Amino acid sequence: MATDLFRDFDRLASSILDTRRGPRRMPMDLYRDGDHYVLSADLPGIDPGSVDVDVDGQLLTIRAERTLREGDGVKWITREREAASFLRQLNLGQGIDTDNIAATYSNGVLTVTIPVSEKAKPRKVEVIADAPVTVVDAAESPQPIDQ
Repeated sequence: MATDLFRDFDRLASSILDTRRGPRRMPMDLYRDGDHYVLSADLPGIDPGSVDVDVDGQLLTIRAERTLREGDGVKWITREREAASFLRQLNLGQGIDTDNIAATYSNGVLTVTIPVSEKAKPRKVEVIADAPVTVVDAAESPQPIDQ
């Protein structure tokens, strides 16, 4: 069968020329929605038990493994899907509430919700009219100015 030979040759050439050894990157989207960020990462065919989301300081790491079914006596007709490790790391920067990051996995998509910390949220500063002005001198304690 010439088509089987061509398919085997194509697969061999692809594996030789494939420079993506090691963990694969997962496609993702990231957007801000109000007081939190939402990260959506494509992880099709991943066992949810293999998905690992870690936060270390300001570094968010997502790892996942895709394992393929191995069967004794199975004769594969074609096998294009590969077992693979996936890895993505993001520096969260300041202003993130790392204690309340949450993750869900549904239909091959990992969704990580990253809340903005209270300190980083926009806030209104009250303006007080006719209040005494305070001058600060590095050598003295604050003193009100008479107007």
